[in-house]
Amino acid sequence: MLFSHSKADIFVPDGIEQDKALTRTTHLCIATHPDDIEIFAYNGIAECFGQKEKWFSGVVVTNGSGSPRAGIYADYTDEQMQEIRQQEQRKAAFVGEYGIQIQLAHPSSAVKDANNNDVVNDIMKICEIAKPEVVYLHNPADKHFTHVAVLMKSLEAIRKLPKEIRPKKAYGCEVWRDLDWVLDEDKIALPTDKYKNIASALVEIFDSQISGGKRYDLATEGRRYANATYHSSHEIDNIDAMTFALDLMPLILNDSLSLSDFTKSYLEKFANDVLSKINSFSCK
Repeated sequence: MLFSHSKADIFVPDGIEQDKALTRTTHLCIATHPDDIEIFAYNGIAECFGQKEKWFSGVVVTNGSGSPRAGIYADYTDEQMQEIRQQEQRKAAFVGEYGIQIQLAHPSSAVKDANNNDVVNDIMKICEIAKPEVVYLHNPADKHFTHVAVLMKSLEAIRKLPKEIRPKKAYGCEVWRDLDWVLDEDKIALPTDKYKNIASALVEIFDSQISGGKRYDLATEGRRYANATYHSSHEIDNIDAMTFALDLMPLILNDSLSLSDFTKSYLEKFANDVLSKINSFSCK
């Protein structure tokens, strides 16, 4: 497989041929930075872990060069950070038993450029070969600009595929803004309670981020526990860790539905729900 950026990296943990590794994919995550996969798509990793008929594969779109850094990484150049983060992502793919890990190495500027088609073409090429049943993507309410841009490029790529080979399930997941605010009937609760030692290890592998000043390990674990406990106020916790997601299938199935209109509907429902509760107790 050849991709548009010269520094694109392909890693197959069990060493089989790249095309075969990608073809066996059932669950695919398309993420922005090294470590995003492990934060928001652990549900898919766990679903496929140790299985022979299910394979999780990861795609990281950017090179991750602009991350904050401290400690032993404080004086690392952007080039050095790219190399470190690439190796960390490879380690995570090995520990999580991914079918294949692809790092496209695009700069963030290319992802945010609406006229740059390289990212779309690379993602489309991957999806054409993989034909995943399930995809994990960023959610459109994420506050990180590049995350939203990667989501948009991913949707554009998937919409270029014939409908018969598009994913059957598509989840927009949490990273830089949680989805607790989405009404319960509109959000999907993805269990993340399997193999908790693997779940912790996968995030902790990214030492350049954790030692570099961001405790993603604690924050990710805490969010998953909080989601499970606060998900339902009148029921006991049957699952003690979960990630929330939006169902993105309306965008996969309906090419004319805009991401803005799709997202606006959730925001309006949230606003109406909050205001209706307040207004129901207001004095006449």
